[in-house]
Amino acid sequence: MAERLEDLNLPNTVVTRIAKEALPDGISIAKEARAVLAKSASVFVLYMTSAANGIAMKNNRKTLGANDVFQALEETEFDSFIEPLKEAFEGFKKYQKDRKEAMIKKKSNKECKKAIEVEEKEIMEVDVDK
Repeated sequence: MAERLEDLNLPNTVVTRIAKEALPDGISIAKEARAVLAKSASVFVLYMTSAANGIAMKNNRKTLGANDVFQALEETEFDSFIEPLKEAFEGFKKYQKDRKEAMIKKKSNKECKKAIEVEEKEIMEVDVDK
């Protein structure tokens, strides 16, 4: 648990970046507005976490899942957030899967290259011995 209330705030730089992406070019955000946005986002996260935790506890679970958050959004009347969030979440999962597959492929390619190099070296040694 956080020792101070300020420890629960989201980083201003992250909140500012998100807010700027939602605004048209040429629009700036006052320092005071950035602070209010950061605090509001933090409160929203705490509120959703508490609601999702209540759902998990009702189901005798100690781990919050994505479905708990979706259900919490519905129960707290943030229904309009559910579909866009599900789409973003599916996109995130696909990105993670693609990234993992690329890493595995890269690692596999390195292992294949090493095996080929070893084979070539062995062939070269056999040719030299003749």
